[in-house]
Amino acid sequence: MILSGNSIDHLLLTLGALSVGAPVMPVSTAYALASGDMSRIRRIAERCRPGLVYAQDGETFGPALTAMRDLVPTQIVSCRASSVQEAFDRLTATRASADVQRARDVVGPDSVAKILFTSGSTGEPKGVLNTHRMLCANQQQLAQIWPFLRDEPPTLVDWLPWSHTFGGNHNLNQVLAFGGTMYIDPGRPGPGAFDATVAALREVAPTAYYNVPAGWAMLAPMLERDAELRSMFFSRLRFMFYAAAALPEALWTWLRTLADKHAPREVPLTASWGCTESAPLATSAHFRSAPCGCIGVPVPGVDLKLVPAGEKLEVRLRGPNITSGYFEDEAATAAAFDREGFYRTGDAVRFTDVSDPAQGLVFDGRLAEDFKLLTGTWVRVGTLRTQLLSEVEILRDAVICGHDREYVAALAWLDAEATGRLLGGAINGLNDQRVREHIRRALRDLGPHGGSSSAVERLLLLDAPPSLVAGEITDKGYVSQRTVLRLRAEAVERLYAREPSADVIIASVQLRRGQAD
Repeated sequence: MILSGNSIDHLLLTLGALSVGAPVMPVSTAYALASGDMSRIRRIAERCRPGLVYAQDGETFGPALTAMRDLVPTQIVSCRASSVQEAFDRLTATRASADVQRARDVVGPDSVAKILFTSGSTGEPKGVLNTHRMLCANQQQLAQIWPFLRDEPPTLVDWLPWSHTFGGNHNLNQVLAFGGTMYIDPGRPGPGAFDATVAALREVAPTAYYNVPAGWAMLAPMLERDAELRSMFFSRLRFMFYAAAALPEALWTWLRTLADKHAPREVPLTASWGCTESAPLATSAHFRSAPCGCIGVPVPGVDLKLVPAGEKLEVRLRGPNITSGYFEDEAATAAAFDREGFYRTGDAVRFTDVSDPAQGLVFDGRLAEDFKLLTGTWVRVGTLRTQLLSEVEILRDAVICGHDREYVAALAWLDAEATGRLLGGAINGLNDQRVREHIRRALRDLGPHGGSSSAVERLLLLDAPPSLVAGEITDKGYVSQRTVLRLRAEAVERLYAREPSADVIIASVQLRRGQAD
């Protein structure tokens, strides 16, 4: 079990374990840093009983190590500034015996390489078995859709955590598979942390750049106004990539325009889709005509099945990169597959063009996040959230509310960069009248797109950003609807109060049915 984030020691330990068939279990740092509550990390340790627990910093991860001390035989802490680094140095200095070669000889395609815990954004985290076959198949699939990787080893500047399948399997393994170079970005797309990402990109020109929509939203204005950064960023770039959530169309257009204007070659802005259970690559938009939001077609070797789920289509998967199940969880494993052996993803998709399936698929939300209003009308959370963020460009992210309510509302976070750019100059807090009026007008424009399920009647701006430690935002930058609504129940009640507080922005002239504003 590896508690701490991306580092060279983390990678050395991972490679050593993989080479001798010892499964690696990197877990989200948020689980180990939860303020005062180590129940989740202890539950994982109780289930998996790791033979060794590693942390880079004993002081930072001390509470988690203490919480698991009775469950594991060995704990190793390394810190470059401390003598406890000796423990890790002794480990790496150990001379390989004949046992090492014997262990290596029995590692095969179906040996478990990793146990990766799902983000928990739609339920309790589950330990996904990742075999060597899954990891290798994914990189072969990547080689077939982007063949230039074989001739031009990738250079990545990457912050995505190795405890998540996107960063640890897709990106890190890509560097290993194609003989590339990984620069560990110490930043992330969050308050006070993105400056480190920009600093890294000033020093290194990536050949491929992977990020989540929140990261692209922070990078785009930097590229717009900083010619030196822009020149470095585009100088070697072969493609830009987004995943984990839908990219608002306005941001997609902005990035596309920047690349077309400033890159020395054509640079596709592309997306793919997958999950922890698919290691993660399952579909890819590796063709020039892919529009914003298109997640592409199945990658080579993947069978994809679409199954009606109400008004939507659930996507199911089968192939060499699909997990066999969950560690020590027979019930969850049995429920995860249908009678034909397809993995039930719980995600919905729709065709970009129903008359031409070759144009690919569009992500259509997570079935577990959708809900019904009191009227019985379904609200498609993923679609509505993307529409909201596209229409109200000064928002950084949002959570959709309304389960068993009369109408849809939203909790949201303001994007200070976009607000200053679009409204001109500094604002006077979240209750600045220019901000409120801009959002109110945008919400009214959003309403005509459909019925009650696509109209956001009220919106409340939140001051405190989503918390990684509390699980409101996952390692990959995706806001967890379930967790935010649970932890911010008081804010939700303010949205639906009979007499809403002054900071609630109301789109309609109707506060309640039959009662005027």
